[in-house]
Amino acid sequence: MRLRRLVTAAGIAALAAPLTGIPAQAAPAPDGLRLLVTHQSLLATHEWYVQTFAGHDVLGSFYARHVDRKTGRVSVADGRVEVGGLDAAATPRVGAEAARAAASGPALSTEVAVLPGKSAKLVYAVLTDGDAGARRTIVDAVSGSVLKVESPIKHVDGTGQVFSPNPVADLQAQALTDQRDQNRAVPDVAYHRVTLSNLDGSGSLSGDFSRNVDPRGRQARSATNTFVYLRESDFFEQVMSYWGQTEAQKYIQRLGFTDVNNEPQEIKTTGFPDDNSFYDPSVDRITMGTGGVDDAEDAEVIWHEYGHAIQDAQVPNFGDSIEAGSIGEAFGDWWAMIMSAPLQRDTAITPLACIADWDSVSYTSDEPHCLRRTDTDLTYADRIGQVHFDGQIWSRALNDVFRALGRDRSATIVLESQFSFTPTITMAAAAQVTVDTAQALFGAADAATVRAAFQARGII
Repeated sequence: MRLRRLVTAAGIAALAAPLTGIPAQAAPAPDGLRLLVTHQSLLATHEWYVQTFAGHDVLGSFYARHVDRKTGRVSVADGRVEVGGLDAAATPRVGAEAARAAASGPALSTEVAVLPGKSAKLVYAVLTDGDAGARRTIVDAVSGSVLKVESPIKHVDGTGQVFSPNPVADLQAQALTDQRDQNRAVPDVAYHRVTLSNLDGSGSLSGDFSRNVDPRGRQARSATNTFVYLRESDFFEQVMSYWGQTEAQKYIQRLGFTDVNNEPQEIKTTGFPDDNSFYDPSVDRITMGTGGVDDAEDAEVIWHEYGHAIQDAQVPNFGDSIEAGSIGEAFGDWWAMIMSAPLQRDTAITPLACIADWDSVSYTSDEPHCLRRTDTDLTYADRIGQVHFDGQIWSRALNDVFRALGRDRSATIVLESQFSFTPTITMAAAAQVTVDTAQALFGAADAATVRAAFQARGII
């Protein structure tokens, strides 16, 4: 499995060119860039670069070239940033060991980089890992002082684990409670036997699209590849995580995409006791919390976190601004919804737009129990600068597209459009990209439908 490196750490890059409609000036990318990844989507080839200075990556930078398959037309997203006052011959005055000692926790990597600005600095970017996820410590390479400590983790405010998709939605039973993870809390009828496809035959929950990374001895194993447990067992969460991730990737590929997180996505389901789950792009890993209802008992929480992994695979370090982060949280909720659509009834008791019905029984009192909803009446004017709240504006627009165009058509448009997002994209720019993508894929009528959904939210 390839390890995705976190390139943007400072969150300061700005969109300096529109995403569409820019004629190609020259085929090669400008000098001073390092190619990160090339993706192939249905409409275009997408090349992602990081800016460099004197051979070092510049934190918070990006540059993307999108080449239309049919016309060869090139559009550019230029997120290069200012590097002022730094001598190209500058070298560190403190050693890497001293930089690692200034960080907290075991170091995964230590790299010399450039912190940009009018007075740019040569720094060490020290990536460390712990039970609560990765942290990046930026250490001044001249003085050895810590300039900042930041977390690249994508969070969801809840926890849960799947049945199909969860016992509340499946049984239309809002009165279910966790009861300290006891088997008796959930009727046997809520359990569903499913096919665990794409296993690698190792006897563990590892395969083409999902890989459990819990410590050895805490992983489910079976010589016959039979993994049948009740919820009191930690292995039950591992089974549902594998199933949830694998089914999500299989759906993506049925839509025609073969380069959207097409890899064994790492997931860890034990050892993090908080009522929270997160995707950590620094190590390309999902961690599921065990506070309240174990997160991995609710498939919608798994699919939400997998949504972050999808976007990180399409756009390195996506979500490095409030609006882009809001889009990320919204997409995770919407992705959970459309994955649940074939599995549950959409009723007043358990609306499809209610996300994480089972997980949320531990921290909500109103019925229906929801972590968040994708059918609020919020508009762009209602933003408060908090990604989970503001994300409900974007998820409602996507919900309207889903209701109008159907699951497969809407998912194809949304996935294809995200290839052309940037880490710091605004809602307005992302909406226009999505409209343009609908036009390119399916024509004017679908584009008008998508535009109307964003206009209703005041986004465009």
